[in-house]
Amino acid sequence: IVSALSPGVDLPPVDYKNLNDSMKVMCTEFNLQEHEYFFLKITQLYEMIIVRHGLMVVGLPFSGKTGCLKVLGGALTDLNKKGLNSELNVKTRILNPKSVTMGQLYGENDKSTQEWKDGVLAVHFRQLASDQTLDRKWMILDGPVDAIWIE
Repeated sequence: IVSALSPGVDLPPVDYKNLNDSMKVMCTEFNLQEHEYFFLKITQLYEMIIVRHGLMVVGLPFSGKTGCLKVLGGALTDLNKKGLNSELNVKTRILNPKSVTMGQLYGENDKSTQEWKDGVLAVHFRQLASDQTLDRKWMILDGPVDAIWIE
């Protein structure tokens, strides 16, 4: 796309050496196999996280979606601890949205008192939003996509 918009402009290659080294450390820590394709998917996820506020990782069951998120989060935190690449620590909240009812997920009115009771998403979002640190905050809904909860 860049070459079509700006002919003759050559972008320098991106150096992911530190990220790749940290990903290898995290693979060992999480007892995962280091594989070039797995690292490619993690790098693509990283590139999407840099330019997006929210995203959806989809794929077949047991295709490595959760592993990609864990390794990337761990690698970014590792880089932060080492003071490399100006990366930030990653804090995660993980929830399987199919494990709770819609009322428990989003919140609902109490039937007897008519008081609003926040759902787990509202509670987690509020906690993450009130955290004043510069850390990356990831709210991960790890479970099957369902037309009901995804709206």
